[in-house]
Amino acid sequence: MFTDAMDFLLRTAFDLIASALFLRFWMQWARVPFHNPFAQFVVKVTDFAVKPLRRWIPGFFGLDWASLIPFYVAELLSLLGGLWLHDYPFAAAGIAVLPGILLLALATAVRLVLYLLIGFVLLQAVLSWVNPFSPQAPLFYALARPVLAPFQKLVPPIGGIDLTPMVALIVVQLLLIAPVSALERLARGLVW
Repeated sequence: MFTDAMDFLLRTAFDLIASALFLRFWMQWARVPFHNPFAQFVVKVTDFAVKPLRRWIPGFFGLDWASLIPFYVAELLSLLGGLWLHDYPFAAAGIAVLPGILLLALATAVRLVLYLLIGFVLLQAVLSWVNPFSPQAPLFYALARPVLAPFQKLVPPIGGIDLTPMVALIVVQLLLIAPVSALERLARGLVW
């Protein structure tokens, strides 16, 4: 019971850090305005990891690798900490499990990204119905726009109602069910 509680706290702490790092990457990639308080909060929270890395890791192809690499490392550390808490036999397993652990960390990182995208879409959809003129509405619209834009080209509004958030949520759920779960099963097979 104590181990499960510690595992929960460890994963929660690392997932919060990883989420902030991914948000910083996503906001830059999606061209979210950084002048709002939420964006400033994300920048301040992640500066400890991103600023030192920017000296050695430049951005390529318009991607902020200095945010993505610590995001992945946070998920990897969360996974390693959870395995350690549950008495995983690292010494007996040896280096042969390293590809499986790295792949499992990638799968958990992709899972977290997809859950964050679901959150962006849900927040934008709810805000558009409840308070579309909120000062935070442009922020959440910009966060959800890269997910919704491809579907908005395919699914026109019906009776003035935009159904693309529902379609996007279904597609993201399918991604969680099929490829991400398959990747996790493959990685777990390499680790155990």
